[in-house]
Amino acid sequence: MGRTTVFVVEDDPSIRRGLVDTLAAGGYATIESGHGTDALKTALSAEYSLMLLDIMLPGLDGFSVLEELRKSRPAVPVIMLTARGDEQDRVRGLKTGADDYVVKPFSALELLARVEAVLRRSAERATTVGMLELDGRSVDLELRRIRFSDGTSRDISEKEAELLQYLATSRERPVARAELLQHVWGLDPRGVETRTIDMHIARLREKLGDADLIRTVRGKGYQLA
Repeated sequence: MGRTTVFVVEDDPSIRRGLVDTLAAGGYATIESGHGTDALKTALSAEYSLMLLDIMLPGLDGFSVLEELRKSRPAVPVIMLTARGDEQDRVRGLKTGADDYVVKPFSALELLARVEAVLRRSAERATTVGMLELDGRSVDLELRRIRFSDGTSRDISEKEAELLQYLATSRERPVARAELLQHVWGLDPRGVETRTIDMHIARLREKLGDADLIRTVRGKGYQLA
């Protein structure tokens, strides 16, 4: 069986070399790019299991690469790399469809742990995706598409599909934001101040065309109707 391949997109040669060496020590194969525009071309055609994506890149920046990638390959796991710890950058990355983020500088052990965690969640998702029926709407969680009774359809992001998946498996109860942050985003919710959950819920409600399909239970969280 071949090794799992990670696509490393980082413009600083020394940092990229360190990432590649760390991944190789962890048993991963790698492909590399240091330019956003070139990285996107490779990302849309190459075979890899996960992308490590820097934000500050020549050509297209990391956010733009991720946004374009999600249109064609919504299921590819992506971990954002950034030297900026600003919450807005983290939220923007998660909102665009990143599975996780790592703020530089980070240790080799932390990087490998996050790569392993995201790959594990990705493998688990592959066995749990399915269909949801929501008041005349058919949601294909594998294709990440909502189909309406009039024949029209709308696409949802990978993270939006994961969010719906989790709410669907917990349909009998409201799910707290902290629980969603931990189990859907893979983040430790302690001390984290973010509105990414609320923003994803708002976008899902808009795409579903009915805000009542995802209820807000005051003081408890969100519940799928």
